[in-house]
Amino acid sequence: MIIGNWLEFYDFLVFAFFAVMIGRAFFPGESEITRLLSALATFGVGFFTRPLGAAMIGTYADRKGRRAAMTLTLLMMAAASAIMALTPTYDQIGVAAPIILVVARLIQGFSCGGEVGPATTYLLESAPPGKRAAMTAWQAYSQLMALISGSLAGVILTAILSEEQLYAWGWRIPFLLGIVIAPVALYIRRQLPETIEPSETHSSARAVLADLVRHHARPVLFGVLIICGGTIATYVFTYLTTYAITTLKLSAAVGTTLALTGYLAQAAGVTLGVWSERFGRKRMLVAMRVLFALLIYPAYVMLTSPDASLAAILVVNMALQATFATGMGTIYAFLAEAFPKAVRSSGLSILYALGTTIFGGTTQFVVAWLIDRTGSPMVPAWYMLAATFAAIAGVALLKPHPEAVREHLAHATPSPARA
Repeated sequence: MIIGNWLEFYDFLVFAFFAVMIGRAFFPGESEITRLLSALATFGVGFFTRPLGAAMIGTYADRKGRRAAMTLTLLMMAAASAIMALTPTYDQIGVAAPIILVVARLIQGFSCGGEVGPATTYLLESAPPGKRAAMTAWQAYSQLMALISGSLAGVILTAILSEEQLYAWGWRIPFLLGIVIAPVALYIRRQLPETIEPSETHSSARAVLADLVRHHARPVLFGVLIICGGTIATYVFTYLTTYAITTLKLSAAVGTTLALTGYLAQAAGVTLGVWSERFGRKRMLVAMRVLFALLIYPAYVMLTSPDASLAAILVVNMALQATFATGMGTIYAFLAEAFPKAVRSSGLSILYALGTTIFGGTTQFVVAWLIDRTGSPMVPAWYMLAATFAAIAGVALLKPHPEAVREHLAHATPSPARA
């Protein structure tokens, strides 16, 4: 299951690591910033279909099962990535090239929007006693695996290819690799046991959405605030390679190394997040988000200092990303437990898709535009700080659903964890 989730996010996110190269291949123009903004806008387009995918595939998972929904999303993502890998450039087929690229991103967004809810719900519902946070943390792990894989691909390609080769065709290789792994992930997903019984489901998608709107609008709203903080920070970190090249004036090799080491640090941070089984979800999330907020400004002062050594930049970036990720080990269990089983997949899918569409899909474009307009390299810090305050408010307001509390206690060890 995790391999499939990793592949979904790898195919969706790897675009960001090669935005500069994709911009040159698909968008004409003399200005480098214009080409970059066009590529980042195309990256953002993929978020627009996330809410639609969340609503359609999320409700499908609540009616027909988690496994069927996850199989569907994987097939769609693989097809879209194949299109992106094989589409000719603007110089070869003209305006059709960026149009095809946008269509592929829309398909990817639809698929990714429907992935998070069913996958996270499956992890929660199949967790052994007292391990719900540890199991759902694999949602964060698999996304990090995707980011690490994408940044590692960047490190390797910049090391073995010339700049001319990288811009001409090297950026296509990561998309092709994702397609190769898809059949293995699909086979594994089709063997998974189901975690929801027909008696626990609604009769139609309309019934699922009606239940969600009437009884669960507040957790969706508060969940969007929480996702706002996480997704803006995630995509600021994903933008780090481009930020290092265009703003800090570092080499592509250093930029991709910054991204890779940051994600490795996040992987360590996620592990600490499973302590929520002992200390409580809300307490853990609030504490780590407050600590993250306190570190953002001084970290970016160091990152943007002309006197900072490469070693200092690497260490500060890793410390900041590890602190951020500590909360991510808890957040998926916290959000999933805000809904009863009958609407859990759709509720989680929709709040996640709305949060990532509104905030994640625009983050890289807005940050790049603001840096260009203001000339300030501190823009990412202020943007993350505002989003983190919103996330803290969302965590404080969100409460677990009574049915989820009963499930949690039923699955607890002899020393029940606090929800």
